[in-house]
Amino acid sequence: MSDSHETTEAQLIEGRRAKHQALIDGIGYPHKYERSHLAAELQSTYSDLSSATETEVEVSVAGRLMLSRSFGKLQFGTLQDGSGTIQLFVDRSHAGEEVAQQFAELDLGDWIGARGVVMTTKRGELSVKVAELTTLQKSLRPLPDKWHGLQDVEARSRRRYVDLMVNSEAREVALTRAIIVSALRQEFEDRGYVEVETPVLLSQATGATARPFATSHKALDMDMYLRIATELYLKRLVVGGIERVFEIGRIFRNEGIDSTHNPEFTMLEAYQAFADYEDVMDLIEGVVEGVTKEVHGESEIEYQGKKLDLAGPYRRVSVSQLVSEKLGEPVDLDTPVERLRDHASRTGVEFEGDWSSGRLIFELYEEIVERELWEPTFVTHQPIEVSPLSRRNREDPRLADRFELVIAGAEYCNAFSELNDADDQRARFEEQAAAGAAGDEEAHPVDEDYLVALEYGLPPTGGLGLGVDRLVMLLTDRSHIREVILFPTLRPESGEQA
Repeated sequence: MSDSHETTEAQLIEGRRAKHQALIDGIGYPHKYERSHLAAELQSTYSDLSSATETEVEVSVAGRLMLSRSFGKLQFGTLQDGSGTIQLFVDRSHAGEEVAQQFAELDLGDWIGARGVVMTTKRGELSVKVAELTTLQKSLRPLPDKWHGLQDVEARSRRRYVDLMVNSEAREVALTRAIIVSALRQEFEDRGYVEVETPVLLSQATGATARPFATSHKALDMDMYLRIATELYLKRLVVGGIERVFEIGRIFRNEGIDSTHNPEFTMLEAYQAFADYEDVMDLIEGVVEGVTKEVHGESEIEYQGKKLDLAGPYRRVSVSQLVSEKLGEPVDLDTPVERLRDHASRTGVEFEGDWSSGRLIFELYEEIVERELWEPTFVTHQPIEVSPLSRRNREDPRLADRFELVIAGAEYCNAFSELNDADDQRARFEEQAAAGAAGDEEAHPVDEDYLVALEYGLPPTGGLGLGVDRLVMLLTDRSHIREVILFPTLRPESGEQA
């Protein structure tokens, strides 16, 4: 920002502050305002009103002044409220000198209330013919120049309140997100699931393999962690007899930030007694299709310029089969480790020297296959070593009854038949604990209380975790997660408190 621009902005702010002080010294600001109609209500009700028509219907509207222009004795303004916009029409001969001057003193961004009759101009623009004007609150800062069409995601995310003020697409995404979350909740409630809330602050970060955020509790003098998943608490509830349970909640993972990852994000987790991972596939197919239809009216959408149909059934294919298709030769858990290492080296996939065949195959899938899957695909039969909470496959215990739902090259859902053998779970926890002791910061700790819960008996259970932010990205055609989280995690700007 140039010095001259800073000076100009400072002068504008100084002028607005002078008007603000004059209002305080004079009539002041009202504590409330009685609004009779929203802009969208007027637009809908009077959509057929012919040009140059003045009704006798008196209304009061309120919102932010976004545009203003003057043509002699006639003044026009665009009032924006939470539903849309409506034009204000000020005729000096009708409103009087005082109201006309009051309107002329307004600045863009000011919150105002206006009372008058509904009319249309000669050009057919639906308007409120202003008879009375109330300044509800001055905007001390001018609206940013050239903000419309701004493509800088970080700039819009950092000042989301300004983004929402002037960017109709940002408002639409925020409102659509609310519809999506509501539709998700309804889909599960309609299927008999009970919504619950589980702890965010934990003595152990359990339920996933991820690096947690650490904090401490002063009164109890103990280390604590923000949750990385809700899984183990929800499964405790299934043990307790709540057979269908779900939670939509914030999750915290101390990881990097990119177009599909934010350290604080929203996850829907759900668990169903007496079900397995194939039942969960049927469930998530119906949920995704249902939410899509609620938002778009149909199952086919456009994402990043390409058509995408979210109606089921989705393709179901194993990790090994997908990797085999990509490599052009069959690979599975019996493929010699040396051969898999050769494939990894050839395709530029990094690996550790002690990785097993299953870990290598899964790494190959994530690095060279996943991003190429466009149509909704259930990627099944994950290796057991990357699935510490999943039930073993009946036919091959080296595999887990687990799947990931991949759409447009990204993972949206992770699900499996839950491991309900307490001894097997303890053994896997201890393997993870050993990895943690060896330096793996994402290894899962041993959760003794959860093991006690399993010893009371967890029935056959199917569970899933669905990334809500990614689903919002998909259904609003956004390419960056910061566009669908109202206040994403950002580095402090220079001069801000770190």
